[in-house]
Amino acid sequence: MNFNKAQLGAIEHKDGAMLVLAGPGSGKTAVITHRTKKLITKHHVKPSEILVITFTKAAANEMKERFNSLMKDERVNVSFGTFHAVFFTILKYAYRFTSANIADESVRYGFIREILSYYRLEYKDENEFIGNLLAEISLIKNSRIDIENFYSGVCGEEIFRDIYKKYETRLKENRLIDFDDMLSYTYELFKERPDILALWQNKYKYILIDEFQDINRLQYEIIKMLAAPQNNLFIVGDDDQSIYRFRGSKPEIMLGFEKDYPDAKRILLDTNYRCGRYIVEASLNLISHNRERFDKKIIAASKSKAPVTFADFENRRDENIFLIRDIDKKIKAGAVFSDFAVLFRTNTQPRQLIEQLMSYNIPFKTKDNIPNIYEHWIARDLFTYQRIAGGSRDRADFLQIMNRPKRYLSRDSLCDATVAFDEWIKLFDEKPWIAERIEKLEYDMKLISRMNPYASINYIRRGIGYDDFLAEYAEYRNINKEDLFDILDEIQSGAKGFATYEEWYEHIREYTKQMKLMALSKESDPNAVTLATLHSSKGLEFENVYIIDANEGIMPYKKAVLEKDIEEERRLFYVGMTRAKTSLSVYSVKSVNDKSAQASRFVRESKEPRQNNSRDD
Repeated sequence: MNFNKAQLGAIEHKDGAMLVLAGPGSGKTAVITHRTKKLITKHHVKPSEILVITFTKAAANEMKERFNSLMKDERVNVSFGTFHAVFFTILKYAYRFTSANIADESVRYGFIREILSYYRLEYKDENEFIGNLLAEISLIKNSRIDIENFYSGVCGEEIFRDIYKKYETRLKENRLIDFDDMLSYTYELFKERPDILALWQNKYKYILIDEFQDINRLQYEIIKMLAAPQNNLFIVGDDDQSIYRFRGSKPEIMLGFEKDYPDAKRILLDTNYRCGRYIVEASLNLISHNRERFDKKIIAASKSKAPVTFADFENRRDENIFLIRDIDKKIKAGAVFSDFAVLFRTNTQPRQLIEQLMSYNIPFKTKDNIPNIYEHWIARDLFTYQRIAGGSRDRADFLQIMNRPKRYLSRDSLCDATVAFDEWIKLFDEKPWIAERIEKLEYDMKLISRMNPYASINYIRRGIGYDDFLAEYAEYRNINKEDLFDILDEIQSGAKGFATYEEWYEHIREYTKQMKLMALSKESDPNAVTLATLHSSKGLEFENVYIIDANEGIMPYKKAVLEKDIEEERRLFYVGMTRAKTSLSVYSVKSVNDKSAQASRFVRESKEPRQNNSRDD
């Protein structure tokens, strides 16, 4: 294998710390595996003294396979593993832990579900609520934040702290640890037992870390202890691809590496072997607008000279039709479906695209769990209103929506399995103000029964006040109401064009059926267009990439307010751009769900570099 000068410099490095800046398509895996081989064959380092850390099990297995093929399948016992696997191995020796001591997802959810039973909290989707709680617990552990200084975005601070402490108690009572504990327990073990730390320092004298930009503070503190005193720490990564701040990863750690290790050498793998020249130029233009980064001059090895395509469409339907026709044109010219990827910011975005791919019989697969928006609790509320308007008198239907928005109607006022409006009203002869609310509900149902699906949703939102209910619920839950309105907008947009409820419901049934079939056969058809969020596209590459809905509020996402958040969004867009080998298309729209939209600032930035903006010290 032929290596360029920068790659050879990294491979030949032996002792001391080294920072390898490895941009997209720069051959970092080859550098890590060949450097590992060189340590053994040239420098006579014992294989058992080498530790290679990656962030995923799949990446660790791939790295190990690549290395073994280099060594021609000789039995060489270099340690390859994730942070969690390596640290759990350390804990196994220290505390006699086994896999039975690991609390898996079902156990963790079970503990939180049990703890929540002690509180009277209102939430519409239990699994989503528990998932958000566990994500915050994970962030606290990985960042070593004092629980008293943490402000939850899921529920009230006092309740959250109580839930956190009860969760920790449940783990300890059952002698269980979760994945985040593998880090905190190892950190505490090394701090409290220098003798045990010395044993592991002596075992692993050479440490190589892939995707270093994804490291969190706790992982880094442990690694610094483990690598001492020799500090043969070889880190490989790209600060421009640090996109997991919400998990505790921080590019500042990589940017500050040379302050922690002043003698560290730095090498830039400056050749991109994946992307065409114009893709490299556009992506560098974009990322140059970030201030907190290492300056990099990257050249493209690829001979492809296809320009980056930027296009702005009236709406998502036009955007999707153009995209589908472009795929069809390239297929007719000899491409295959697996050459294509469509990337987006959030997993709720591609509903319309999926519907249109289905109608054009284009095979596709998803890298993410794409939720069926019609199964969201907001959709269920809308369907329930429409069901009652259509004649349902089922008590369960009334119980679901009668206080959405608040009408202050008691559940106890509905005693029978079926509801009769006149009987219900009579119950409140002595409370006419309550009777009036029921009469208004009956009147609203009669109106909705005469409307098409789109108009009925509009009336439920504004005429009945469902938007007000969502805003109040969001304030109670301490969540962003705009997220809920986005879901509502998307559902309403999906109802447009259907004259009757039956037509719309038939469409929803077919869509739901296809989504379930797709979930069952997710990887069965290798020749399919890949749909992926920008986050899950990391590490992948495709001949042709489309980034859709490149609009303000989506890219960068509306929650990104602080400069550090905007920089993370820009890195995320950069990751998406650099998945493309030959062709990159960036599409924006002028309206989203009937609301005017602006093209993303990232579109403009991709066309114009910013000078002297990043750090090169």
